[in-house]
Amino acid sequence: MRIGLRILLGYFLVVALGALLVTQVFVAQVKPGVRQTMEDTLVDMANVLAELAAPDLQAGRIADGPFAGRIVRMRGRDPGAEIWGFQKRDAPYRIYVTDAAGIVVFDSHGQDVGRDYSKWNDVHRTLRGRYGARSTATDPADPESTVMHVAAPVRDEAGRLIGVLTVAKPNAVIAPFIERSQRIVATWGLVLLASALLIGLLAASWLSRQLAALRRYAQAVTAGERTTLPRTAGEFAELGQALETMRDKLEGKQYAERYVQDLTHEMKSPLAAIRASAELLETPLPPADQARFAEAIGHQSDRLAQMIDRLLALAAVEHRQALDAPERLDVAALLDAVAQDSATRLAERQQTLAIDAPPRIGVTGDGFLLRQALDNLVDNASAFGPPGSVVELSATVEADHVLLRVRDRGPGVPDFAADRVFERFYSLPRPDGSHRSSGLGLSFVREVAALHGGSASLENRPEGGACATLRVPLTPPR
Repeated sequence: MRIGLRILLGYFLVVALGALLVTQVFVAQVKPGVRQTMEDTLVDMANVLAELAAPDLQAGRIADGPFAGRIVRMRGRDPGAEIWGFQKRDAPYRIYVTDAAGIVVFDSHGQDVGRDYSKWNDVHRTLRGRYGARSTATDPADPESTVMHVAAPVRDEAGRLIGVLTVAKPNAVIAPFIERSQRIVATWGLVLLASALLIGLLAASWLSRQLAALRRYAQAVTAGERTTLPRTAGEFAELGQALETMRDKLEGKQYAERYVQDLTHEMKSPLAAIRASAELLETPLPPADQARFAEAIGHQSDRLAQMIDRLLALAAVEHRQALDAPERLDVAALLDAVAQDSATRLAERQQTLAIDAPPRIGVTGDGFLLRQALDNLVDNASAFGPPGSVVELSATVEADHVLLRVRDRGPGVPDFAADRVFERFYSLPRPDGSHRSSGLGLSFVREVAALHGGSASLENRPEGGACATLRVPLTPPR
């Protein structure tokens, strides 16, 4: 399981549990909270009515006195109220009064007059000087049919307890308010959960993208690919910079070790030739032999110098991960510059350079490196082509790439060397028997092509000779 998904699941689990806990607590507290508020209101109402009923109860006219008449008229009133979107068109109260023995002497519903209520908690506790209240279901099979009863003592002018007044109100009256409050709490709980999930997805996605970019970069570095450090943010940027620094140091060390080893190996042969020639020159020799050995020392010295120069150029290209300041280049102008560079070398071998490049073809890259790479290819073609031959330099467009080709009329590439010509220090003997090259030119070409996002290849032509191709991305015209 990816770390981004783990973070998302962990985050969502914590938020979901928190949202569930909070939602459940709020939903669970809505009903008792509303009922407590209603009970508080009924307490006030019961005590007010107890004071109003006291004169009639003391005078023995509680069943048909002014108090009873007003209570009956109250039942017929239409409040015409709207409370938070709910219509209130009646007063669903039941009010009953008992005497000091708990016998019902007045009932606003007229149903239980004369019954003994002394055992009900509201009356029983109030007659004993305590707060009396109860919640009783009218239908034992329906828990939602409960009715809240709140009692208050009725006292005469001397303060003696002469009865109990109870106000009863069905809990179902406040059920719509409870349901709406619970629904609102649950809705906002879901909104909170969805918001948390969205934030978690965004955060996990961001973390995954940052980690994936660094992972791909590390994998590319491990595979030896030319790649640049991805753009990341925050601590990921610091981590990426640390990886880049570590890469530079490790690659620099390995690069130096590898090149020192390669250079040491390749220098053994010319140094041995120089040493042997120098030792022979220390002995008496005919003038012709002295000239020949001196010439050998000069050739080997030139070979060493050329090898070092090309190796430094190749190292500079191989160590770069991207072009510093790429610019749009006109291919025709680039080929003309290559023709000027190679004019002297070609003239020495009585060779000519034929250029074929359509106008207005552009590539984006480093003009110096591309020019140097094409110089190497033309130099190779000249070395392997017979004196007086034609070296062809052309540019064609194929799909979204420009193919820069250099063709010669030489013997071509042997089968055994076809897969090795781009290796460092690998070279083939020249057809005219001259000294081998440093074996770094084609390696340089390959690195320049890769640095430009392209490729390099070398293959034999059906009609004879070889064709070297430098493939680079095409830049659309402006």
